[in-house]
Amino acid sequence: MADSQLSAALPPAHVSPHPMANSGYGKRSAPDQHRRTAHDFAHLPPREAAIAAYVDRLPEGADISVKTLAKHLPYGQCALRTALNGLQTAGHLRRGREHLVDSGSRRWITRSWWSRTARDDDWWAAFTRGDVPEPEQPPDAPRDRPTRSRAHILLAALGRTAPALSLSQADCAALAPLLTEWFARGASDEYVLHALTSGLPSPVHHPAALLRKRLTDKLPPEPVRPPARPPLRILECAKCGTPGRPEALPGGICGACRGERAPSSPNTPLSPSEVRSRVAEIRGAMNERRERTPV
Repeated sequence: MADSQLSAALPPAHVSPHPMANSGYGKRSAPDQHRRTAHDFAHLPPREAAIAAYVDRLPEGADISVKTLAKHLPYGQCALRTALNGLQTAGHLRRGREHLVDSGSRRWITRSWWSRTARDDDWWAAFTRGDVPEPEQPPDAPRDRPTRSRAHILLAALGRTAPALSLSQADCAALAPLLTEWFARGASDEYVLHALTSGLPSPVHHPAALLRKRLTDKLPPEPVRPPARPPLRILECAKCGTPGRPEALPGGICGACRGERAPSSPNTPLSPSEVRSRVAEIRGAMNERRERTPV
């Protein structure tokens, strides 16, 4: 059942491989899923089952937005949007945002979590709270060979963009570490494709040697990171909590809590009690002057 659904959803052979999303985005597999079987999506309508079978076989981080799926599946964006909403209702898909606590950033990352096993709302609520443990390895992950990396997938697909650059699996495995460094420096898939395929000689005698040279010579510079700015800090009085400059809080206590009278500036309006006190001082000084002045 799943195989026939997948065959119906697979793109034609001439279509490029499904793209990956930007780092940190894309498909995220939910934990604790059952092993893949031939009847995983038999409970879904045919269109939703075909789309689910296709998404289920995409690697982690694949771009599963409506616009991208429409380029690789024989359905329009409206039909895909409806189908994805159906998959969400059926418990296979959840969209949301995740705060990267350990990154030191305040950004929230948009997530699209996928579960081959249909989940109810209580399970998704527990997953959102972090009450569902993350397994170290998916149950159906292959044990005998590692998953192909983003760099390996791009290199293997180069022959579709530039037939002269068709590579063997061994060539892709040898060149993948060089391309991984490009991604680590922020290069996008489009940037890599342009750098590797533009201005090719004719003919290309040794594609692997040519790509090795280009991956080495055209390596993007490491991004210039501005020096870390010191954090903005402000202290508070230990008694009243009033913020102030550190030099105004000796011992962590402000002057008012220490009983000191804050000096008033010329532009600071006087309080009524200060006005009365000032008037009394002036009158006293005037009376004293009259007494000293001879009649």
